[in-house]
Amino acid sequence: MSAVSLLICDDSSLARKQLLRSLPAAWQLDIHQAAGGVEALERIRKGGVDLLLLDLTMPDMDGYQVLAQLRDEGLDCKVIVVSADIQEEAVRRVLELGALAFIRKPADPVHLRQTLASLGMIGTELPMLGQRDAGDMVGFRDAVREVVNVAMGRAAALLARVLGVFVQLPIPNVNMLEVGELHMALADAAQGDKLTAVCQGYIGGGIAGEALLIFHDSEVADMARLMRADDYRELEMLLDLSSLLISACLSGIADQIDVVFSQGHPQVLGQHASIEELIRLNRERWKSTLAVEISYSLEGHDIHFDLLLLFTEDSVELLSRKLAYLMD
Repeated sequence: MSAVSLLICDDSSLARKQLLRSLPAAWQLDIHQAAGGVEALERIRKGGVDLLLLDLTMPDMDGYQVLAQLRDEGLDCKVIVVSADIQEEAVRRVLELGALAFIRKPADPVHLRQTLASLGMIGTELPMLGQRDAGDMVGFRDAVREVVNVAMGRAAALLARVLGVFVQLPIPNVNMLEVGELHMALADAAQGDKLTAVCQGYIGGGIAGEALLIFHDSEVADMARLMRADDYRELEMLLDLSSLLISACLSGIADQIDVVFSQGHPQVLGQHASIEELIRLNRERWKSTLAVEISYSLEGHDIHFDLLLLFTEDSVELLSRKLAYLMD
């Protein structure tokens, strides 16, 4: 039996590594990898690709666009979407665009094997023993970005159910920032608008930090309407939304690195405040930090808000140890 030509398309080297580890070791494969949608399409156009394992959230060309292009060009290639975006609407859209199946990240080897068997790609008798070579080591920032990507996908699915909307997910931005650089990053997010920020501390397994959810005041009233907040104050609505999003995101991270985070009570850092005031109030706490920025947008609404996960400098080494088994 000839080898199956498999193309894995994901901008995260960790995600590609996890997929390789999840594939049945005895399956005869000719494996190719692409770090983005444009690269994947170029490879498929050359012919000979039997199966594409496709991510959705990518910088140059997302998975939805790849699926649409495959359909429009009539390119013959089976597609299974493997994504952290587990919103029901995301699943519906990719199947409508021609994907044969949807698998949530990180891919469970048993579920992946069952899916491949149901599509006739492998036989049900194929053993799962052994582990496929997963390639080079993964960098720390890439590992953090992919772990957060999975977590924010779970949080978005919860938010989508609560609000009845489709949440557009970004690629998380991961950086080590000094307080001045953090100031600039927040100022860029603000773009001159007045802000209300809710902060919630967390700690677990020696890893500590603060989650900061930033709302633009011009969008708070629209968010309140979506939350059906007529019967309680906007501030309470922001605290409820912050607790929901931050808890879901931290829980998603904790599950992947095997820790349990304890969370403090959400606090309003500044209401109708400028970014300069927020920085002045918190300069001592944010001297140096591993900063993860997630910018959520709600489709069909002019609503955007930023979630910042600020890990203390002392937490970076511990976090790196927790991620080591993923990175090797």
